[in-house]
Formats: sequence, C-alpha cells, structure tokens
Amino acid sequence: MNMIREIKDNEIKQCVSVIRQSFQTVADEFGFTEENAPRFTAFATDEAKVLMWKNEQHRPMYGYFEDEVLVGYYNLAFPSEGECELGSLCVLPGKRHSRIGDALLEDAISRAKGLGFGKMKLSIVEENKVLRKWYEDHGFVHVGTKKFDFFPFTCGYLERSI
Repeated sequence: MNMIREIKDNEIKQCVSVIRQSFQTVADEFGFTEENAPRFTAFATDEAKVLMWKNEQHRPMYGYFEDEVLVGYYNLAFPSEGECELGSLCVLPGKRHSRIGDALLEDAISRAKGLGFGKMKLSIVEENKVLRKWYEDHGFVHVGTKKFDFFPFTCGYLERSI
C-alpha cells in the first residue's frame, strides 16, 4: 500500500538515505563533490541535521511509503508569519517519473494551507532547468537568485500562493 504520512523518530536514518541518494543525482549531473560543495544537501545531510530540523526547528516531516519502504520525503519550515518553506522534497532515483513528487508536493501544499499559511517558498539549484520547470508547472514563480561563495552553483528561489 502506498501512502504519505508523518516521519517517525525511528525513520530518520531512512530519511537521510533517501535525501542523500536523491540529491546525489543532482550532484553527479552538475559536477558537485564533497570537496567543491560540502554544504550541498547530498553531502551535508546526516542524522544529526535531520534530527535538528525535527526537534529544534520543529519542522514537520513527511514521507511517501510504498509497502512501508520510504521512497520520497519533504519537510516544512516556517521562517516568517504567513509563509512556509518547502525543504528537501525528493524521490529516490528509481522511483522518479511515477508522480510521487507530484503527490508529495500536493500533500505539502495541502498541509501548509491547513496550517494557515498563504505562501510557500523553496530554493533549488538554479542551473537545474528541468526542476525549475517542474515547479513552475506546479504554479511556482521564479523570484530571484543568489550566489554564495560556498556553493559552485547559483541558488534559485521560487514561491507561490497556496
């Protein structure tokens, strides 16, 4: 049975694995390594970080499960009143193109709306034109970019009313 549900504490290790595997394909495509982009999600995500998101930042976390196996993930952060941020939405490479990402995004929007938020923001690797188009196809609008010294890429920012 397939379902999206909240992540339990004993599933944090699985979350880290799904996040790292999913973001590794982006790293591979764009030439990011642990040396040139140590803060990139594929390299910087570990159990301590995910536990910090959950327990200190109080980010709700959700996973897409196929027969109790985690194959997709996202979290929500609340940086300012009325706005939420979608974090680390990802799907295992072998499970992509089967609408799991669509289901996770719809779930995130629904949950954020249910919590009273009117806007959802997110950031991507700006050079990832395929991902940018996917978010734009889901109603997100590109609102800017920022270049950080510690990344070999540009961060792109998107948002949408929900």
